[in-house]
Amino acid sequence: MMLIVRPPRRAVQRPAACYMNVVAVSPHDLEARIRAALPDANVSVQDTTGTGDHFSATVVSAAFAGRGPVERHRLVYAALGDLMAGPVHALALVTETPEENPRK
Repeated sequence: MMLIVRPPRRAVQRPAACYMNVVAVSPHDLEARIRAALPDANVSVQDTTGTGDHFSATVVSAAFAGRGPVERHRLVYAALGDLMAGPVHALALVTETPEENPRK
């Protein structure tokens, strides 16, 4: 009987060049893009991990009136554009109208 012994699998090491196109984003960058698309918006963005790729945002705008949560989020994602496909890995969103926002 022949026994075949295989070496253990190792994680693939990617060269640093693979990550060179990924640029960290600041909360200010996200706020600016959202305000450009929704000029009346009150926007607050926090970097939740300090790594420039996980964020939490609260957006209060009259443009959300009469729209459901999915439509509201789509408006914000559209404002962020290519950032959502690249440097922003996660975004927790709270979207409200001025009437819904308890902090007036």
